[in-house]
Amino acid sequence: MKQYDVVIIGGGINGCGLLRDLALNGVAALLIDKGDFSSQTSQSSSKMLHGGIRYLENFDFGLIKEALEEKNLWLKLTPHLCYEREFYLPLYTYSKYTTWMLQAGLFIYDFLSHFQNKPHAMLNAEETIKTVPSIDPKGLKGAGKYFDGIVDDAKLTLECLYDALLEPGIEALSYHEVTSTHKVEDGYEVSFQSTLKLHKETVKAKYVVFTTGPFTDQLLPKLGIPWHPQLVLSKGIHLWLKEGSIKAKGSVVLTTKDNRVVFVIPQRGAILVGTTETPVDQDIFNIKATHNEVKYLLNVLQQYFPNANLTEASIISTFAGVRPLAKEEGHSHSLGKVSRHHKIYRPTSHSYVMIGGKYTTFRKMTQELAQEIVPRLGRRYKPNLTLNPLRQHSLIPTFGPKPELTLDLVKKIIETEKVTTFEDLIQRRLSLLENPQHLKSVMGIPAEDVKRLFNH
Repeated sequence: MKQYDVVIIGGGINGCGLLRDLALNGVAALLIDKGDFSSQTSQSSSKMLHGGIRYLENFDFGLIKEALEEKNLWLKLTPHLCYEREFYLPLYTYSKYTTWMLQAGLFIYDFLSHFQNKPHAMLNAEETIKTVPSIDPKGLKGAGKYFDGIVDDAKLTLECLYDALLEPGIEALSYHEVTSTHKVEDGYEVSFQSTLKLHKETVKAKYVVFTTGPFTDQLLPKLGIPWHPQLVLSKGIHLWLKEGSIKAKGSVVLTTKDNRVVFVIPQRGAILVGTTETPVDQDIFNIKATHNEVKYLLNVLQQYFPNANLTEASIISTFAGVRPLAKEEGHSHSLGKVSRHHKIYRPTSHSYVMIGGKYTTFRKMTQELAQEIVPRLGRRYKPNLTLNPLRQHSLIPTFGPKPELTLDLVKKIIETEKVTTFEDLIQRRLSLLENPQHLKSVMGIPAEDVKRLFNH
């Protein structure tokens, strides 16, 4: 029976971030995920590294400050995966904010970044229309401009994984489902099976860590871990629109009449729109956007960009995810108001559970847990190791010039980037926006030729 110091269950950003931190500190660890790494919540964000400007309403200054510090760190560490860009927040006669309130909020945002953000600015109505030609001019007073980061969320997760796998004693399995955890005197025996092949295995670990996001409340009782429901689940959907559907020289932040925030972010030769915040009432694994949710976002866009002629034909694809928000006593009924702080639990002497948090702050979250585990394994924890750049980059960058894709390069990606299925390749290694089932070609290569590589 193989033995590890730690088995991590859940291969999203927290699981991969924790694996990297433990690996850099000399811990032998195994990461297990039921699907592809980063295929659930961690690939379903608004593709931003940001402080969360809307959390200013909640006076959550500590979280915003930490998130802005982390955003600016990753902009330096991974310029191939993220970049800073301007965001415009239109102000109307019917907006709940006054001009001075918006300007004060943007100043506080810059202040909390230690003025590492590019400085904010205020635009009048004429300047706003020049910058966002599609914007509704009726009642427009102007806009606030501030800066945040754009990121390929799936690839940042994956490159944390690749970095971890460069260290000895580190392994990762996708498409494997944990079937049982059995408590033994000095740890756990963890059993799992492949979801694609006839393969079962049991390993031993001194510690088991659950970074299973929205699946935590369902999974832990099944595995015999003492647990009471601790999550508030919030579903968010996004649309990818065709480039040029909305004319804007930067990203736009819309505050809806029902007090939600919707981002409109030109990137990757398309426009990303989202997100929603609705209670979850369906199976959350591989969750999809519903027609009504898509219609809701289109209605918001048609209100703010009435001359853009947006229809369902403007949509390239949609995606959805579930936010695992940590429940708090007397929490707000508004999902947008629920805290984005994380929590760490220790249900047994040899198990840990991490829930909640923001994508942008994953390094600080996992660091808190790593510095708890590493000394228990008899090692000295070194907190600065995760400040080093990631050492293995994706072969196809998301932003900037891309190499010509050939079948030989596809083979190399499959061999070196933990690719199991055609969908893994399309959505998370190549970062293509189209639905994989509808693809006739993959960056110039017939899709059938690429699919044949997965049949051998």
